[in-house]
Amino acid sequence: MHRHGYKGRKFGREKDQRRALMKGLADSLILHGEIETTLDKAKETRPYVERLITKAKKGDLHNRRAIISALQTKEAAQKLVNDIAPKLTSRNSGYLRIERTTLRRGDNAQLATVSFVDDLSAAPVAKSAAKTAEKSTEKASKPAAKVDSKKKVQTKKAKSRSDAKASTTGKAKK
Repeated sequence: MHRHGYKGRKFGREKDQRRALMKGLADSLILHGEIETTLDKAKETRPYVERLITKAKKGDLHNRRAIISALQTKEAAQKLVNDIAPKLTSRNSGYLRIERTTLRRGDNAQLATVSFVDDLSAAPVAKSAAKTAEKSTEKASKPAAKVDSKKKVQTKKAKSRSDAKASTTGKAKK
């Protein structure tokens, strides 16, 4: 027998055990921000969690319920939707990074760290709110600045027109 065309890894577990493993890894990653596991488990965890992040960014009721069912705890689901997803709005995909670390002592398995690409400790949500506040203050001040600049431009144009007329009539200003 061969496994041609079969996607995914079995991990030597049955379907319900694999599903529980993925839920646990995703839950830990969301709550702690970083996990260390085997390379194969990390490669299976990344697309699982990235789909959840994309659903969390939408944030409607259906997607919230899908996230709750895909994670082990409601605390992780709430953290994902309320805290993590708003900080990742600038990214369309590629939210997670896998880095190989060491070989595990005992069975020599390749270990890897799964972590978020963006720094989630900073508050870019507050920055975006500050940016919108700056934009609104700029919009309020821009019309007045535009009017002043138009007057300056008009006066420069008027001067250049009067100079052009004077040069055509032979009366240049000196």
